[in-house]
Amino acid sequence: MKSLKILTLLLLTGNIAVAIPPSESFHFTSSSSFRTVSNKSFKAGEELRYRIHYGPIDAGEAIIKIENSTKKVKGRSLLHVIAEGRSLPAFDPVYRVRDRYESYIDKEGLFPWVFARRVNEGGYKIEQDYTFFQHQKQVDVGNGKKHSVPEFVQDMVSSYYYARTLDYDNAKVGQVFSFKTYVDEELFELKVKYMGKETISLRKGKFKCLKFQPVVIEGRTFKESDDLEVWITDDKNRIPILVKAEIFLGSIKMEVVEYKNLLNPISKVEK
Repeated sequence: MKSLKILTLLLLTGNIAVAIPPSESFHFTSSSSFRTVSNKSFKAGEELRYRIHYGPIDAGEAIIKIENSTKKVKGRSLLHVIAEGRSLPAFDPVYRVRDRYESYIDKEGLFPWVFARRVNEGGYKIEQDYTFFQHQKQVDVGNGKKHSVPEFVQDMVSSYYYARTLDYDNAKVGQVFSFKTYVDEELFELKVKYMGKETISLRKGKFKCLKFQPVVIEGRTFKESDDLEVWITDDKNRIPILVKAEIFLGSIKMEVVEYKNLLNPISKVEK
């Protein structure tokens, strides 16, 4: 991945309007059986707010929230996830970011039906509108182009939520979890390595966490294979609470500064 894409994945920022296809686009004629994923980690109404640091500087913020949707696919209910944020005003002259991501995710199967992306980073812009025909193992990327994809492939947003439902209770240090993600008209095998348990200190206090290292390619964006680290809460919520990255552009850190409407108690260490 390019440096810009890594920054995008870490920042998840912006406020540009996204054109979601009308509900008629969701009605398909083919029949298929769909999986059901046991989700005990999140619910509609959850909202997470992050602060992004570039070196010692507060550079940006991001908000990720889940809403129920009135749209349906083949009678199946959807969750509407919105991830947006921006660089802070003081950081705008250095690198101005205004991005927005949206995903309509199957509530029972936790795979995407529609994905929209609007990126504006330092004047570099991206507009993407994907419609996933999961029952046909295809994704329509616009302009009449359809690509073949694996069954229940994820997008950039839905992968974040699907990963939270995986069973880490019996994970062994060094164990790798993986799943397919479709990004920028390419299929990626997203892999994360479990590194064990840690208690970390943030602005919000101390939290018991599980630590992971996403498997990255050395020499492109990262100097070393372990230059990206993620901590998720060691509870049933499994929320990513801290991300650290060492890239050629410098050091980036993203930490949770606010959380609302969690499904379960959070693993905060009380004094």
